[in-house]
Amino acid sequence: MRRTRTPLLAVAGAALAALALTACDGGTGTEDEGAAKHSPSATASEVTPNANQPSADAKGGQDGTGAKEGTGSGSGTSSSGHGSAKQSSTGTHRGSTGSGSGSGGASDPWDPANRVLCNGSNTRVTAQLQSRPLNHMLLTVTNTGSKYCDLTYYPVLRFDGMQWAPQADESTHPQAVTTLAPGKSGYAEVRLSAADGSGDGGTTAHRLTVYFQGKTPKSDGGATANPTLPAKGVYYDSSLEVTYWQSDLSSISSW
Repeated sequence: MRRTRTPLLAVAGAALAALALTACDGGTGTEDEGAAKHSPSATASEVTPNANQPSADAKGGQDGTGAKEGTGSGSGTSSSGHGSAKQSSTGTHRGSTGSGSGSGGASDPWDPANRVLCNGSNTRVTAQLQSRPLNHMLLTVTNTGSKYCDLTYYPVLRFDGMQWAPQADESTHPQAVTTLAPGKSGYAEVRLSAADGSGDGGTTAHRLTVYFQGKTPKSDGGATANPTLPAKGVYYDSSLEVTYWQSDLSSISSW
């Protein structure tokens, strides 16, 4: 802001005259620290209003001009002299900009969209004969991948070159899909033969293929697994049956 400079004696005289006139006319004014000196016969300062901010005219009963400038919160310098006093204020209003991020489906490993199917490519499968219950075998599937995987429905088993698939016991259907975190295991029990010998077509198998199901029943779930069987083989008959996959072994331990 440019100010008109006046010799010191002239400014002092003009200031005294302005104070005397103010006292006579009953005018009031305040001057902040650093305010410009005013001459009753000349414009002390000129302020160009911001085009985006409001300007206001304050009229007095004098014939001189003064200037008031307010910045920010609106506090500024005012002076009263002869004539019309013009007030201009410049303020800057800033809104707050907020940014945030939330964790949603893209980062939640439990979100179904981020889970994959468990199959032979991302798990380790073992088959272990059980002493109790009699004629049972336990299948254990461990997630060896980096993502959560779903063990859907039940294992589809094929011993050697058998041409039929064992059925699943519907009473073992879990309330929710069995989901394995990395390093965690799921289980299924296999009833190999009838304890009372009522099964038909009993035979001994030396190779087992485990098929995994997809998101719909009996659909292809991906790579198969071939867990190792005991060297003597595994005996099974027509009563061969499996449970649904479980995350808790105790839920089928007495099946």
